[in-house]
Amino acid sequence: MNILLLGSGGREHALAWKLNQSPKLSKLYCAPGNAGIAQVAQCADIQVTDHAGILNFCKNNKISYVVIGPEGPLVNGLADELAQAGIGAFGPSAYASQLEGSKGFTKDLCAEFNIPTAAYKRFTEAVSAKAFLDVMSIPVVIKADGLAAGKGVIIAETREQAEQAIDDCFAGSFGDAGHEVVIEAFLEGEEASLFALCDGQTAMLLGTAQDHKRVGDGDTGPNTGGMGAYSPAPVMTQEMINRTMSEIIVPTLAGMHSRGHPFKGILYAGLMLTKNGPELIEYNVRFGDPECQVLMPRLKSDLLELMLASSEGSLLEHDAQWSDECALTVVLAAKGYPASYEKNTIIEGIEAAEKDGTVVFHAGTAKDGENLFAIGGRVLNVTALAKTVKDAQAQAYEGVNAIQWENGFCRKDIGWRAVAREET
Repeated sequence: MNILLLGSGGREHALAWKLNQSPKLSKLYCAPGNAGIAQVAQCADIQVTDHAGILNFCKNNKISYVVIGPEGPLVNGLADELAQAGIGAFGPSAYASQLEGSKGFTKDLCAEFNIPTAAYKRFTEAVSAKAFLDVMSIPVVIKADGLAAGKGVIIAETREQAEQAIDDCFAGSFGDAGHEVVIEAFLEGEEASLFALCDGQTAMLLGTAQDHKRVGDGDTGPNTGGMGAYSPAPVMTQEMINRTMSEIIVPTLAGMHSRGHPFKGILYAGLMLTKNGPELIEYNVRFGDPECQVLMPRLKSDLLELMLASSEGSLLEHDAQWSDECALTVVLAAKGYPASYEKNTIIEGIEAAEKDGTVVFHAGTAKDGENLFAIGGRVLNVTALAKTVKDAQAQAYEGVNAIQWENGFCRKDIGWRAVAREET
């Protein structure tokens, strides 16, 4: 099979790395890709927003299946367009992608199908939204309804912050994403992620993970796209996994099926593990980044085979095999990230870092001749697999130390919660 993978981040490099191992694969293309992906796939200079260009590329290169990495094309209906053209795709329809594309859509689904989540209300203007704060406890969570590149969620510690967040949303701080606002109760507990592969009716557990959103050690500083992750998440006990699947994932699939829009693809559940059990914070409809970078090294099964089963509705005929080892990834980012940062700085030492099973997944990289350049905020993902999180952590940081990049930085404590649990 000729496969086209869409995207250019660390998530897509991890997917390309794993897809490249499939005996079902004839040729792997990626659009637009990055310098790391170019080592395992043929890259094409097509942006993920160029649906017409993607369709033309598929026809000209006999692509039989498209793996859609980022959320934007899914929310904008690319899977539907590919289906209309007779091309298979991994990822949900535009309607089903509202599980990520609209926070209000997901909250309404939770309310209708008794899925545990925080109390909430939706608003389309500021006056009534601010009035609702009178009956909410502080802190309170203000969310822009649509896609906001991970920046549309504000945990307001005071009434003033909450009102400012409401004003910012309706003033356009998050673009079209803020045309509607969801206000919800603040949940207390520990966050974790669960991934389920779905075929419209069946859900297959595809691992657990925890990531580090804050830019600084000790979970300090502003939120980022993720500075590192590890899998499995020790806090996700078998009981917690079972409850999440039965109370959250399965009712979601049933709800989408009852609406006539079955969900096919990855359901990435962001969870808060409260005193009452797991509650849904939000859904994503694609693999996480950097969570994908720790799931793929642990997956022993053929990823392409599982993806095809998801699309074809045959997951019951398959089983996912996993390594018992732990995976941990450390993100190397450009100094200044998540604010402004310098681009086109030279990186060396990748080969030295990739020893003893350590893999470096590229995100914001480009190559010019023999030189590797950093062109993004989050640039590299140094990923290790070992018997314990502590061992994976030590191995990953050994890889980090082998990389020579003066303009790069990373957190020094990725995996600290899991390491602490191992030591108790």
